[in-house]
Amino acid sequence: MEPVLEVKGLQAAYGSSQVLFDVSLDIGAGAMRTLLGRNGMGKTTTVRTLLGLTPSRGGEVRFLGQRIDRLSPHRIGRLGIAVVPEGRQIFPNLSVRENLTAFAANRSRQAEPWTLERIYALFPRLRERERNMGNQLSGGEQQMLAIGRALMTNPHLLILDEATEGLAPLIRQEIWDCLAALRRAGQTLLVIDKYVERLIGIADRHTIIERGRVAWEGSSAELDADPAIWQRYVGL
Repeated sequence: MEPVLEVKGLQAAYGSSQVLFDVSLDIGAGAMRTLLGRNGMGKTTTVRTLLGLTPSRGGEVRFLGQRIDRLSPHRIGRLGIAVVPEGRQIFPNLSVRENLTAFAANRSRQAEPWTLERIYALFPRLRERERNMGNQLSGGEQQMLAIGRALMTNPHLLILDEATEGLAPLIRQEIWDCLAALRRAGQTLLVIDKYVERLIGIADRHTIIERGRVAWEGSSAELDADPAIWQRYVGL
Protein backbone atom coordinates (compact mmCIF):
# COMPACT_ATOMS: atom_id res chain seq x y z
CA MET A 1 0.00 0.00 0.00
CA GLU A 2 1.29 3.45 -0.92
CA PRO A 3 2.18 5.67 2.07
CA VAL A 4 -0.12 8.56 2.93
CA LEU A 5 2.95 10.79 3.17
CA GLU A 6 6.31 10.09 1.56
CA VAL A 7 9.25 12.47 1.98
CA LYS A 8 12.52 11.85 0.14
CA GLY A 9 15.69 13.91 0.49
CA LEU A 10 13.90 17.07 1.64
CA GLN A 11 16.03 20.22 1.82
CA ALA A 12 15.10 23.72 2.98
CA ALA A 13 16.81 26.98 3.82
CA TYR A 14 16.13 30.42 5.26
CA GLY A 15 17.92 32.78 2.94
CA SER A 16 21.49 31.53 2.55
CA SER A 17 21.32 29.33 5.67
CA GLN A 18 20.40 25.75 4.89
CA VAL A 19 18.29 24.19 7.65
CA LEU A 20 17.22 20.79 6.30
CA PHE A 21 19.57 18.32 4.64
CA ASP A 22 18.21 15.17 3.00
CA VAL A 23 15.28 14.50 5.39
CA SER A 24 13.32 11.37 4.50
CA LEU A 25 10.34 9.68 6.16
CA ASP A 26 7.03 8.06 5.30
CA ILE A 27 3.75 7.43 7.09
CA GLY A 28 1.37 4.62 6.26
CA ALA A 29 -2.40 4.90 6.46
CA GLY A 30 -3.63 4.82 10.06
CA ALA A 31 -0.10 5.01 11.50
CA MET A 32 1.31 7.44 14.03
CA ARG A 33 4.87 8.63 13.51
CA THR A 34 6.75 11.09 15.69
CA LEU A 35 9.36 13.67 14.79
CA LEU A 36 11.79 14.06 17.69
CA GLY A 37 14.82 16.17 18.52
CA ARG A 38 15.98 19.11 20.58
CA ASN A 39 14.73 22.63 19.93
CA GLY A 40 16.18 24.26 16.83
CA MET A 41 17.09 21.01 15.09
CA GLY A 42 14.63 21.36 12.19
CA LYS A 43 11.39 19.71 13.31
CA THR A 44 9.12 22.72 12.79
CA THR A 45 10.94 23.63 9.57
CA THR A 46 10.21 20.11 8.31
CA VAL A 47 6.51 20.63 9.01
CA ARG A 48 6.51 24.08 7.43
CA THR A 49 8.18 22.68 4.32
CA LEU A 50 5.69 19.81 4.08
CA LEU A 51 2.88 22.38 4.22
CA GLY A 52 4.46 24.64 1.59
CA LEU A 53 5.00 27.49 4.07
CA THR A 54 8.77 27.23 3.65
CA PRO A 55 9.83 26.50 0.04
CA SER A 56 11.82 23.31 -0.43
CA ARG A 57 15.29 23.58 -1.95
CA GLY A 58 15.41 19.96 -3.01
CA GLY A 59 13.91 16.53 -2.55
CA GLU A 60 10.37 15.37 -3.02
CA VAL A 61 7.14 15.25 -0.99
CA ARG A 62 4.27 13.01 -2.05
CA PHE A 63 0.85 12.93 -0.43
CA LEU A 64 -1.53 10.14 -1.40
CA GLY A 65 0.76 9.51 -4.36
CA GLN A 66 0.65 13.11 -5.61
CA ARG A 67 3.73 15.29 -5.59
CA ILE A 68 2.98 18.39 -3.49
CA ASP A 69 6.32 20.11 -2.84
CA ARG A 70 5.61 22.75 -5.47
CA LEU A 71 2.01 23.43 -4.44
CA SER A 72 0.73 26.42 -2.45
CA PRO A 73 -0.15 25.94 1.25
CA HIS A 74 -3.81 26.49 0.38
CA ARG A 75 -3.85 23.68 -2.18
CA ILE A 76 -1.96 21.34 0.15
CA GLY A 77 -4.48 21.94 2.93
CA ARG A 78 -7.39 21.24 0.61
CA LEU A 79 -5.89 17.85 -0.26
CA GLY A 80 -6.48 16.77 3.32
CA ILE A 81 -3.55 17.76 5.54
CA ALA A 82 -4.46 19.55 8.78
CA VAL A 83 -2.04 20.96 11.32
CA VAL A 84 -2.25 21.86 14.99
CA PRO A 85 0.49 24.52 14.95
CA GLU A 86 2.98 25.37 17.63
CA GLY A 87 1.35 28.08 19.72
CA ARG A 88 -2.16 26.80 18.77
CA GLN A 89 -3.08 29.96 16.78
CA ILE A 90 -6.80 29.77 17.46
CA PHE A 91 -8.96 32.78 16.60
CA PRO A 92 -9.16 34.86 19.81
CA ASN A 93 -12.28 36.81 18.87
CA LEU A 94 -14.36 33.79 17.77
CA SER A 95 -16.25 31.56 20.17
CA VAL A 96 -15.31 27.93 20.69
CA ARG A 97 -18.20 26.89 18.46
CA GLU A 98 -17.23 29.40 15.74
CA ASN A 99 -13.59 28.25 15.83
CA LEU A 100 -14.74 24.68 15.29
CA THR A 101 -17.23 25.32 12.52
CA ALA A 102 -15.48 28.10 10.56
CA PHE A 103 -13.53 25.72 8.31
CA ALA A 104 -15.48 22.48 8.70
CA ALA A 105 -15.13 20.18 5.69
CA ASN A 106 -14.84 16.50 4.81
CA ARG A 107 -11.50 16.46 3.00
CA SER A 108 -11.10 12.69 3.32
CA ARG A 109 -14.77 11.95 2.50
CA GLN A 110 -15.30 10.00 5.68
CA ALA A 111 -18.49 7.97 5.90
CA GLU A 112 -18.74 9.05 9.56
CA PRO A 113 -17.05 12.47 9.57
CA TRP A 114 -16.00 14.52 12.56
CA THR A 115 -18.85 16.77 13.61
CA LEU A 116 -19.36 19.31 16.36
CA GLU A 117 -21.01 16.65 18.53
CA ARG A 118 -18.14 14.21 18.05
CA ILE A 119 -15.61 16.90 19.01
CA TYR A 120 -17.61 17.72 22.12
CA ALA A 121 -17.68 14.02 23.01
CA LEU A 122 -13.89 13.86 22.61
CA PHE A 123 -13.35 17.06 24.60
CA PRO A 124 -16.34 17.64 26.95
CA ARG A 125 -14.69 20.79 28.28
CA LEU A 126 -15.19 22.46 24.90
CA ARG A 127 -18.93 21.89 25.14
CA GLU A 128 -18.88 23.59 28.55
CA ARG A 129 -17.00 26.55 27.08
CA GLU A 130 -18.87 26.62 23.77
CA ARG A 131 -19.80 30.32 23.98
CA ASN A 132 -16.47 31.54 25.35
CA MET A 133 -14.13 33.44 23.08
CA GLY A 134 -10.81 31.85 22.15
CA ASN A 135 -8.87 34.32 24.28
CA GLN A 136 -10.91 33.32 27.35
CA LEU A 137 -9.62 29.73 27.34
CA SER A 138 -6.75 28.20 29.27
CA GLY A 139 -3.73 26.87 27.40
CA GLY A 140 -5.01 23.32 27.66
CA GLU A 141 -8.46 24.29 26.42
CA GLN A 142 -6.89 26.16 23.51
CA GLN A 143 -4.93 23.04 22.55
CA MET A 144 -8.09 20.96 22.68
CA LEU A 145 -9.78 23.55 20.49
CA ALA A 146 -6.88 23.57 18.02
CA ILE A 147 -7.05 19.76 17.73
CA GLY A 148 -10.84 19.87 17.36
CA ARG A 149 -10.63 22.56 14.70
CA ALA A 150 -8.15 20.46 12.69
CA LEU A 151 -10.28 17.32 13.03
CA MET A 152 -13.34 19.22 11.78
CA THR A 153 -11.68 19.31 8.35
CA ASN A 154 -11.66 15.48 8.42
CA PRO A 155 -8.07 15.27 7.18
CA HIS A 156 -6.23 12.29 5.73
CA LEU A 157 -3.20 13.39 7.79
CA LEU A 158 -3.19 15.29 11.09
CA ILE A 159 0.06 16.98 12.13
CA LEU A 160 0.61 18.23 15.69
CA ASP A 161 3.59 20.53 16.23
CA GLU A 162 4.65 20.55 19.92
CA ALA A 163 1.57 18.61 20.92
CA THR A 164 1.84 19.17 24.70
CA GLU A 165 4.25 22.11 24.96
CA GLY A 166 3.60 24.26 28.03
CA LEU A 167 0.67 22.21 29.31
CA ALA A 168 0.07 21.03 32.86
CA PRO A 169 0.69 17.30 33.50
CA LEU A 170 -3.01 16.37 33.72
CA ILE A 171 -3.75 18.18 30.46
CA ARG A 172 -0.75 16.54 28.78
CA GLN A 173 -2.20 13.17 29.74
CA GLU A 174 -5.55 14.17 28.27
CA ILE A 175 -3.89 15.09 24.97
CA TRP A 176 -1.94 11.80 24.86
CA ASP A 177 -5.15 9.89 25.57
CA CYS A 178 -6.75 11.79 22.70
CA LEU A 179 -3.90 10.85 20.33
CA ALA A 180 -4.15 7.21 21.35
CA ALA A 181 -7.89 7.27 20.66
CA LEU A 182 -7.37 8.89 17.26
CA ARG A 183 -4.78 6.28 16.32
CA ARG A 184 -7.15 3.47 17.35
CA ALA A 185 -9.80 5.10 15.17
CA GLY A 186 -7.46 4.95 12.16
CA GLN A 187 -6.40 8.60 11.93
CA THR A 188 -2.97 9.02 10.32
CA LEU A 189 -0.78 11.17 12.59
CA LEU A 190 2.57 12.98 12.58
CA VAL A 191 3.37 14.24 16.07
CA ILE A 192 6.14 16.49 17.38
CA ASP A 193 6.54 16.25 21.15
CA LYS A 194 9.38 15.78 23.61
CA TYR A 195 7.95 13.22 26.01
CA VAL A 196 9.52 10.18 24.40
CA GLU A 197 8.49 7.67 27.04
CA ARG A 198 4.79 8.47 26.54
CA LEU A 199 5.07 8.53 22.76
CA ILE A 200 6.65 5.08 22.67
CA GLY A 201 3.44 3.68 24.11
CA ILE A 202 1.19 5.06 21.37
CA ALA A 203 3.27 5.69 18.21
CA ASP A 204 4.37 3.18 15.57
CA ARG A 205 7.64 4.70 14.40
CA HIS A 206 9.93 7.60 15.22
CA THR A 207 12.28 9.89 13.31
CA ILE A 208 14.93 11.84 15.22
CA ILE A 209 16.32 14.99 13.63
CA GLU A 210 19.71 16.44 14.56
CA ARG A 211 20.86 19.66 12.88
CA GLY A 212 18.51 19.24 9.97
CA ARG A 213 19.39 15.62 9.23
CA VAL A 214 17.78 12.32 10.14
CA ALA A 215 19.96 10.95 12.94
CA TRP A 216 17.87 7.88 13.76
CA GLU A 217 14.69 6.17 12.58
CA GLY A 218 12.96 3.11 13.95
CA SER A 219 10.05 1.49 15.73
CA SER A 220 8.77 2.09 19.23
CA ALA A 221 10.21 -1.27 20.31
CA GLU A 222 13.66 -0.29 19.01
CA LEU A 223 13.54 3.11 20.69
CA ASP A 224 12.32 1.61 23.95
CA ALA A 225 15.21 -0.86 23.92
CA ASP A 226 17.85 1.88 23.73
CA PRO A 227 17.14 4.83 26.10
CA ALA A 228 20.63 6.17 25.35
CA ILE A 229 19.24 7.35 22.02
CA TRP A 230 16.76 9.60 23.84
CA GLN A 231 19.48 11.09 26.02
CA ARG A 232 21.76 11.73 23.09
CA TYR A 233 19.30 13.34 20.71
CA VAL A 234 16.35 14.52 22.77
CA GLY A 235 17.94 15.23 26.14
CA LEU A 236 15.34 13.49 28.30
